[in-house]
Amino acid sequence: MSSSYLPATTESLALANEAKDPSEAISILYRVLDDPSSSPDALRMKEQAITNLTKLLTDENRGEDLCSLLTQLRPFFSLIPKAKTAKIVRGIIDSVAKIPGTSDLQIALCKEMVLWTRAEKRTFLRQRVEARLAALLMESKEYSEALTLLSGLVKEVRRLDDKLLLVDIDLLESKLHFSLRNLPKAKAALTAARTAANAIYVPPAQQGAIDLQSGILHAEEKDYKTAYSYFFEAFESFNALDDPKAVFSLKYMLLCKIMVNQADDVGGIISSKAGLQYLGPDLDAMKAVADAHSKRSLKLFEIALRDYKAQLEEDPIVHRHLSSLYDTLMEQNLCRLIEPFSRVEIAHIAELIELPTDHVERKLSQMILDKKFAGTLDQGAGCLVIFDDPKTDAIYPATLETISNVGKVVDSLYVRSAKIMA
Repeated sequence: MSSSYLPATTESLALANEAKDPSEAISILYRVLDDPSSSPDALRMKEQAITNLTKLLTDENRGEDLCSLLTQLRPFFSLIPKAKTAKIVRGIIDSVAKIPGTSDLQIALCKEMVLWTRAEKRTFLRQRVEARLAALLMESKEYSEALTLLSGLVKEVRRLDDKLLLVDIDLLESKLHFSLRNLPKAKAALTAARTAANAIYVPPAQQGAIDLQSGILHAEEKDYKTAYSYFFEAFESFNALDDPKAVFSLKYMLLCKIMVNQADDVGGIISSKAGLQYLGPDLDAMKAVADAHSKRSLKLFEIALRDYKAQLEEDPIVHRHLSSLYDTLMEQNLCRLIEPFSRVEIAHIAELIELPTDHVERKLSQMILDKKFAGTLDQGAGCLVIFDDPKTDAIYPATLETISNVGKVVDSLYVRSAKIMA
């Protein structure tokens, strides 16, 4: 940063725009911010300079410089309205988020800004920065710290009745509890977010996020039809805004179709006008899974999981449901293969299903314990022995029914005798 300043005027900003390379433009804009003038025109020019400088530093991936800029601007913030300060601070934090690999830097920046806003008694800005910090901590899997921060923040915001921020916080709390596998609290927080959202105008992006979370929670409860409708609503909201989250909503819609045994519909949705906009690895992954499910092929399923690991295995929501689907598909295949036999080698079953022997053996033992079929594993001979289905003896249910009827007769006689005695 140069020691000599440039006057905060239109000409100085034009000089920065005409600079040959970004480094020169950044240097000029820093010099404009060093102008000691605090006239209304100078302040307005400095605001424009901050906007331009933030964009240039973001394009150059200079996250550290963006953090330093926020520190440097603190004297300037005392000269402008608090609303403009909040806009600039949140804009710079958002710009740092656009730079890849800056999660730790964002957390450190938010913590620093929380301390500054507390010292300056800027309550509304602090609450929004704390909400952002909680979201970053959740992404970094610092769940306990995020939950502690949110629990204090939600009480404070409810007292101030800031509905828009309350929707964000409740939605974030729902996501956090879902990550901790606490579904009752996740549903309660989502209901609170919907209640607050019903009282105000909610931006489409925020409404889409609420619908997306609703779909995720319904899918977790195996209510895939309701989940599909929520994912569709979220997709429409994000698609209208060209939001990157639209592809995730579409991906989860396809997942719901697969989970309700309607894998044949997947191809039609992908080839629709809306689906063609988002062609890529995510939709290709779901198409591969749908094909494997339609053909009841575990081999194709495993190939899809291997080829699209980033889209399937590393997405926790898809991975959880596909694990359940894989187990169901494997059980169906094993039941179909062992049906003709009364005694069969485990190695032969593994060869037919094209899976490792130890993997098949573990699954068969689990199915026997779950009473999916009657049998036992003879590990000495490496065989599976299947028992005939035990015939149900009709005597026991008939006896229980007779005893029940006798009990009713006795009760009836007791009531009658009581009336006679009375």
